[in-house]
Amino acid sequence: MNSSSIPQMGLGTFGRTGDAGIEALLTAIEVGYRHIDTAQSYDTESSVGAAIRRSGLPRGDFFVTTKVADTNLDKASFMPSVEKSLETLGMDRVDLLLIHWPSQHDQVPFEHYMLALAEAKAKGFARLIGVSNFPIADLERTRALLGEGAIATDQVEIHPYLQSPKLRDFSRSRSLTLTAYQPLYKGKVNDDPVLRKIGASHGVSAAAAGLAFLMQEGHVVIPASSSRANLDGNFAALKVRLSEDEMNRIRALDRGLRHINPTKSPRWDD
Repeated sequence: MNSSSIPQMGLGTFGRTGDAGIEALLTAIEVGYRHIDTAQSYDTESSVGAAIRRSGLPRGDFFVTTKVADTNLDKASFMPSVEKSLETLGMDRVDLLLIHWPSQHDQVPFEHYMLALAEAKAKGFARLIGVSNFPIADLERTRALLGEGAIATDQVEIHPYLQSPKLRDFSRSRSLTLTAYQPLYKGKVNDDPVLRKIGASHGVSAAAAGLAFLMQEGHVVIPASSSRANLDGNFAALKVRLSEDEMNRIRALDRGLRHINPTKSPRWDD
């Protein structure tokens, strides 16, 4: 199974906790979202599992991603944390299991957790495996260790203001899909005059124009919202096809503007 099996439109779930979180997820499912992204560190795995069960739809209709936290990368913690995630989700396996962040300064040896990730797939805990917040150097280490095509995606911050051309071009050369988190830069793209004008010409929001751009660049997108209007508006991006002129106008918005950059971040390429 390769990266093309990841639905291009997904839903981020950070902050969707408790009853309100479940209701927001149920609304998203009603809109049509089937790719749902969670993580051990989000505390939303239980919400995701509950919403999927309450939706009444078959588990097989959904593509569920979760991520192993950087605090669970050591040998003693890795596999038990994956099993706990499955228990919390109420699932036998996830569709995609990611390393959330590489271990800072290799405090946990890279080989330990990457081989454990491959083992989780071999055990049937995940259909696909991948990484998150990996720069090119770590992607090369992954390829050397696990082989070409072993991972399905690298989930990184990408949006119209941070298009990461070095990482994008490298990933294309390796036929590796990038999954864009924070694809709307915390909603700030809604105020962009270029995106608003392009969106209006297609009868959609500026956000939808931005998401359509990212998908046409070949990325998977996982915007997050609890608002029915925003969930509908973002989902409409699937029906938008931008012209090359429109694509170039949005490409010109890139300014290397990064929002997520904690002290544990690796050395970014862009």
